[in-house]
Amino acid sequence: MKLNSWECYLQWMKLGNAETRAELESIRDNPKELKERFSSELSFGTGGLRGILGAGTNRMNRYVVRRATRGLAAYLLKAGFPRSVAVSYDSRIHSRLFAEETAGTLNACGLDVWLYPRLEPTPALSWAVRRLGCGAGVMITASHNPAIYNGYKVYGPDGCQITDKAAADILEEIRSFEYFAPLPPREEGKLYQIPEKILDEFLAQELAQIARGLRGLKLVYTPLNGTGLECVKQVLQKAGVEEFTVVPEQERPDGTFPTCPIPNPEEPKAMALGLKLCKDRQSDLLIATDPDCDRVGVAAKDSGRYKLFTGNQMGVLLLDYICKTRSLPKCPIAFTTIVSTEMAYAVAEHYGVELKRTLTGFKYIGEQIGLLEQNGELGRFVFGFEESYGYLSASHVRDKDAVNASLLFCEMAAYYKEQGKTLWQVWDELENAYGIYTEKLCSFAFPGADGLCQMYGLMNHLRNEPPKQIAALPIRQVTDYKEVEKTGLPASDVLAFHLEDGGRVIIRPSGTEPKMKVYLSVKTAAKPEGEQRITELECEMRNLILLS
Repeated sequence: MKLNSWECYLQWMKLGNAETRAELESIRDNPKELKERFSSELSFGTGGLRGILGAGTNRMNRYVVRRATRGLAAYLLKAGFPRSVAVSYDSRIHSRLFAEETAGTLNACGLDVWLYPRLEPTPALSWAVRRLGCGAGVMITASHNPAIYNGYKVYGPDGCQITDKAAADILEEIRSFEYFAPLPPREEGKLYQIPEKILDEFLAQELAQIARGLRGLKLVYTPLNGTGLECVKQVLQKAGVEEFTVVPEQERPDGTFPTCPIPNPEEPKAMALGLKLCKDRQSDLLIATDPDCDRVGVAAKDSGRYKLFTGNQMGVLLLDYICKTRSLPKCPIAFTTIVSTEMAYAVAEHYGVELKRTLTGFKYIGEQIGLLEQNGELGRFVFGFEESYGYLSASHVRDKDAVNASLLFCEMAAYYKEQGKTLWQVWDELENAYGIYTEKLCSFAFPGADGLCQMYGLMNHLRNEPPKQIAALPIRQVTDYKEVEKTGLPASDVLAFHLEDGGRVIIRPSGTEPKMKVYLSVKTAAKPEGEQRITELECEMRNLILLS
């Protein structure tokens, strides 16, 4: 029988540990907080779990982690996958605790665990899963979310984030367990420390992807108080970066992220200290990796000042650079997502590269790489990127990889520096060659227990009664990504509105945050015109979403 919020609260007060009881006692007389924490459960999907830290069924805590892990263990045992799991964690509050809770629960369920001895990046976890032949992997991270969040990201035996089907099967198992059910009285699995040689092999694979040295490059780097420092510093210095300066305030792991409330390289505020240090040292490049080191942001000098590149701009620059400087395989293929820039098509076509789009989320790109491998065509893969700062140019891991991308950005910058060019000058050349594409991502928060219902209600409204025009331009076509037979992709709650002038508006609920995301894109003859059109579209969509 399902408990109501108050009954659930009383159960947690009775069965939780002293710390949990003390926290819950402080909200006893707060009906809104009780509803937030106990009226629903933290959602488990293809991104695993992600939520605000705290006691309750709709929060990230050791009991939610333990229950999810029991579900994962039951799924692995039934599916017949190898009976071992690789585990890693980032710098966030309670990440080590949750990693140990995960390892202990898996052991109690009879599974072996390979645990990194210290915090390591997400791509190092993807590598370890494949290298050690594990049935799954768990990364304790909330990626680029604020400090009050943590998460539990699950990987399959192929090193990719789990598929929709696997997530649904694991969720079914999770629901069969109570939060405070005792662990099974079985012979425990074994706990192993992942050897240093596994990480060394990962870094060697990263270094093997670069084609030239990086001497002469002046670099400022920030791990944003996350996991990136060890791996990124090692590979860049081994590759030849002679002037490598780390932002001191953001160097050490710190889950409170004291200098950047949102530790996301997409956020200008998170990059402010790095940009200042770049200016002081007159460096060529600023590189910033997010807390679990799978996303990376870049800034370079442009006419005396440092400017941040968007994820779309960096994706196009890297795609062009790889095609220009590498020996391409027969029938080369690259991947990007449905919300990424249309400019990538023009670049890929110029070099004879097939560009294939996937749903939003790098797991779908990783899945495509796996399919190439199954078909004996892994050598065709040249590059994959998504607009949210995710990049991959090699197949030894199956998720976005900021260590790999940091190396590639530096190699590209050093290559053009030898020619007397900055990356922004190269970008201008690409716009002259392929046209001016202007894009913007707008996010609209839907917090609270009712936020998800509001978002899905809005999507249903737009699906059933789509607008006839946006910013005075007629909509010539609507693509509903729930219609599998029309898109050729798995069903997804995404709507794309194609405008008469070639512009595009895509709207979707975030899979990891209580936000509605809107992607705007136009192609124009001049930059001011593109910026004006984007502003008009943003204003229209803001009114449409907030007033619906």
